[in-house]
Amino acid sequence: MQINSKSIKKQFEKSMEKYNENAIVQKFMAEKLAMETAKIRSDFNTILELGSGTGLLTEQIKLHMTFKKFYANDLIKKSESYINKIIPETKFIHGNATRIKLPEKPDLIISNAMFQWFNDLAKVVYHYKKILNNDGIIAFSTFGKKNFCELKEISGLTLNYLSKDELINTLEPHFKILYELDYIKILDFESPLAILAHMKNTGVNSLSSKIWTINNIKTFCNNYLEKYPNNSITYNPILIIAQLKSPLK
Repeated sequence: MQINSKSIKKQFEKSMEKYNENAIVQKFMAEKLAMETAKIRSDFNTILELGSGTGLLTEQIKLHMTFKKFYANDLIKKSESYINKIIPETKFIHGNATRIKLPEKPDLIISNAMFQWFNDLAKVVYHYKKILNNDGIIAFSTFGKKNFCELKEISGLTLNYLSKDELINTLEPHFKILYELDYIKILDFESPLAILAHMKNTGVNSLSSKIWTINNIKTFCNNYLEKYPNNSITYNPILIIAQLKSPLK
């Protein structure tokens, strides 16, 4: 599926007010990512957070790490107000994370639940290699191939999720893998409608620009209940922390 950044921006902007209370898995991912990164290194000169959103990861960075300068980036300008409440001295960069430029090289690039939205991860990884400081670290969480497998089965909607091995293979030409984690988390809901609401409130409905009619929703709910009577949805988080292998020449 080709990802439309305008659609992502629109849907996540709509979901921001309800995001934190619904992003159960994403919150755990942020906590785990920050803690595991801090075990490797916790003191940085400059940190760049990509896809800062409502600040789930920002809060964990503040809790587990120290730094002199903190940059945050998001497609949505409104994210700046969330991040400034957590880290007032944040230097916010509004725009596409694939084209980001900083006046200095960060020691850490970190991102929670965003890398799945990149169309060309190899190109993005090479870009981050160029802007990272020598021996800099990239730490991110994303989602693997089993993510929302129920949704794919019922509606055909899915992203081009990569496996942990595919992610590692993309990174390894430039980075040494320091930490990796791949697991499954299943959430249960009261009904298929509750699942749709959950997806809407976490911005996941940007998987499609389709406008759902009442009949579309009824058909989806009936099919979902028939196939998955427990009203469950599968998350497949992946966490990777890697260090730049060598300085650019």
